Amino acid sequence: MTAHLHALCFDANDPARLARFWAGVLGWEKTDDPSGGVTLLPDDDTGFRIRFVPTEERKSGPNLMHFDLTSTSLDDQRETVARSLELGARHIDIGQLPEEGHTVLADPEGNEYCVIEPGNAFLADCGFIGALAGDGSQEVGYFWSEALGWPLVWDQDQETAIRSPHGGPKITWGGPPLMPNTGRNRLRFDLAPPADGERQGEIDRLVALGATRTGTGRDETGGVAMTDPDGREFSVRAPR
Repeated sequence: MTAHLHALCFDANDPARLARFWAGVLGWEKTDDPSGGVTLLPDDDTGFRIRFVPTEERKSGPNLMHFDLTSTSLDDQRETVARSLELGARHIDIGQLPEEGHTVLADPEGNEYCVIEPGNAFLADCGFIGALAGDGSQEVGYFWSEALGWPLVWDQDQETAIRSPHGGPKITWGGPPLMPNTGRNRLRFDLAPPADGERQGEIDRLVALGATRTGTGRDETGGVAMTDPDGREFSVRAPR
């Protein structure tokens, strides 16, 4: 048994506002979060929830992970972009070329995401959230494949991707060169141990795979704070 990806955590200066935005984009329902923030619950096969956790720190650079949202047609892509803008998103330039078919947006707190053009073969059958695209090494792709028990579905030119055996989004890592760590990542994985009472054994397994415990060993919600082999933060949540 392995830990499962319980949630993707967003640090948010205004969790309620950011949750409203993403609930509107994704069509997911909101619920209260133990951290004092807000959680969105998936209504599809995404397999993990999204937690908006309060923070006073402001975004200071590009995120190391972002969503790639899929489209079934050009009209569908335009509708997702229009809905996003109405909810408070804005267009941003991250160096994309004019001939590229995807649209790059930022949510109300500047978190980047892409609305992918129709016909993308790599994201076929992945659902509306096609991928959680990340900056990371080949080693970290291997680490997360073992950590979550998700098979590698791409491993080429030091780029990797994994996907749950149950479907849902892919998680991808782009390979070197890596972006520098400039503070705590605003998007982080929140893992749940396989069963109550097994958290320490799961933490030991993750350390053996290459993870490291960090700081005081606890995050703001009582989870065990850790970093993966690339130094990116994640946590193993307290048993419920």
